[in-house]
Amino acid sequence: MSGSFSSLNTALTALRYTSAALDVASNNIANVNTEGYTRRRVIAESIGAPSVPANWSIYDGVGGGVATNGVQRLSDDLLDARSRAEHGNQSYLDVRSTVLQRVESGIGEPGDSGVTAALGDFRAAWHDLANDPGGTATRQVVMSSAVALTDAIHAQASAIEAEQSTQRSHMNSAVSEVNAVAKQLADANRTIAASRLDGVDVSNLQDQRDKLAQRLAELTGGTATPRADGGLDVSVGGVGLVSGSTAKSLVVSSGINPDGTPDGNPLVLGISDGTTTTPVTGLTGEVGAISDLLTTTLPAYASGLDAVAKGLADTVNALHQSGYDLSGTAGGAFFSYSATGAAASLTLAITDTSKIAAAGTSGGTLDGSIADKLGASGTAESSYQQLVSGFGTEVASVKRRQTTQQLLTTQIDNARQQLSGVNLDEETVNMLSAQRAYEAAARVMTTVDSVLDTLINRTGVTR
Repeated sequence: MSGSFSSLNTALTALRYTSAALDVASNNIANVNTEGYTRRRVIAESIGAPSVPANWSIYDGVGGGVATNGVQRLSDDLLDARSRAEHGNQSYLDVRSTVLQRVESGIGEPGDSGVTAALGDFRAAWHDLANDPGGTATRQVVMSSAVALTDAIHAQASAIEAEQSTQRSHMNSAVSEVNAVAKQLADANRTIAASRLDGVDVSNLQDQRDKLAQRLAELTGGTATPRADGGLDVSVGGVGLVSGSTAKSLVVSSGINPDGTPDGNPLVLGISDGTTTTPVTGLTGEVGAISDLLTTTLPAYASGLDAVAKGLADTVNALHQSGYDLSGTAGGAFFSYSATGAAASLTLAITDTSKIAAAGTSGGTLDGSIADKLGASGTAESSYQQLVSGFGTEVASVKRRQTTQQLLTTQIDNARQQLSGVNLDEETVNMLSAQRAYEAAARVMTTVDSVLDTLINRTGVTR
């Protein structure tokens, strides 16, 4: 029923609502720099007539005031999903670009200390020997340039192997982080579900949930699906990793030992529930980038370098074995290598400068025809140039993709920030509005109090 007491209650509801609005605005301002915080807004609901009619009376009021219907997080599930996807792609390209640029720097091409320069010095030394086939100094230069060439190739092979070792350790640490984050997300899902049943505000828990899902996306490119109870399920490569309060484990099934050494088998990742392991492929994020580097990119360059070393050794050996050394003896192999790793094992097969076969005929001390042929550029230079050019093209392509992806990721982040981020100017306006509403409600209560005072204490008083 309407009346003075009803007005008093209406003012009270306004005081409660505006007080809640002030608290929310204050909390938003306090968390303006908190990473992962999503701004809140108080949801107001008008209190109207009773929904169930009374038997012996008719409601004649004009409204019962305002009720606080909860606190809303200003987020968009579609934007959040898009952000996770783009951050997964960005993380993949960032890791890949960083590693490839580091490898490119280690290759050192073009430069004075790279394989190309060493090949040039090696060929020049043979040319000098062709002009002075019996000279001790020119023969020693050939030996020295050959050693420098093998050292340059060894340095590249060692750099590639070192990078592979680093990425194997990186993979193990990334997998460990994935499992830790997945467990935290499962715990958050459990807490959110229980808290919602108890009627507790879960906004902070949902912020934590979103941060964990975002990190899983950055690590694996995992896809998150909202649950009816407020949690998030995450699948990696189409295989479930987190389902409600249950978290499975990402494991390295083969390819890498726990200490980071290779086990001699192809790299295989899987999702394990403790008894069964399901292989997963098509990952992005950090784990996907590391996997591609270890299975494709780095082995491909190492294989190409092995092919260059093998081709160089075979070509030089064939010509060297067709010639004769200073004693008139047929030349032997100039280089030696292991078939399982030509670049890393390439070594000089001779140690005596007199054994260098520069002559094309037996007893031809002044004949430098073989040395002249060895001084000509061969297929090794062309193969190496193609290898380095191809790698450089791949690095440039990844850098372009990384830049383009960064623009897209930034655009999505800005869109989320406009919705979910705290704007101090906006919160200040909200706070002042709530303050003025609170003052007005308090004034209403004061007025009603005065009315009631007159009604109670002055009714019937004539003087």
